[in-house]
Amino acid sequence: MIELLFANTTNPGVYFMQSNLAGKIVVVLLFSFSIIAWTVMLWKYWELSQMRDQARSQKKDLLAKRSLLEIANSRPTGKRGNYGLYEILFAALSAYSKELMSFGHPEDELSQARCMKAVENAMARKLSEIQLYYESKMVTLGSIVTGAPFLGLLGTVWGVMDAFGGVAGGGSATLQNLAPGVSGALLTTVAALLVAIPSVFGYNYLIGMIKEMSTEIENDASELSEQIEIELSLAETETPNRL
Repeated sequence: MIELLFANTTNPGVYFMQSNLAGKIVVVLLFSFSIIAWTVMLWKYWELSQMRDQARSQKKDLLAKRSLLEIANSRPTGKRGNYGLYEILFAALSAYSKELMSFGHPEDELSQARCMKAVENAMARKLSEIQLYYESKMVTLGSIVTGAPFLGLLGTVWGVMDAFGGVAGGGSATLQNLAPGVSGALLTTVAALLVAIPSVFGYNYLIGMIKEMSTEIENDASELSEQIEIELSLAETETPNRL
């Protein structure tokens, strides 16, 4: 039975040739979408892994610093430097420097609260920018996950409609006449599923990875903010030229 099944299995290329023009176009499009989806998934996984390792490494480096307010000139070099904890810290220090230039060192609770508000706003803006970068290209992958099955369904319905239309025009509705057109039409559904199934697993995995990284960097940014607030409260004298 198994030997008979495999003996009667037709090469997918035959199904492709049996498809109508719309079905062939759909299959080619789905093949292109598959290449794009796999490229996005592999590249995004590598990129996020690099950024996660960098963020954790920078956290260890920052925890070893005696004072965060004194490292504005120690910007590290390396890959993805614009999307790590150091960039959040430098955004905070930039806001802090502007406060010093405008109002001098905050001496009382009210001025300290105003200064910390500016620092926290700067950190929040940079944090949002980093999180947006985490999610970049995910819209493309999500669109393929959502659109591929519908594109395959369109090719199948169009192909079946074409097959029945051809049989009706010929006046002879037999299985031999219908089978080639229907099998060619169903190829688009198979192709769509082959694109969508791996893509949806990859998409969900990457979304989970992004959520985890976003939570980690939010917590790390909160720790930086608390440390800056402590240093700001303990500092006795500050000048605008310090940074």
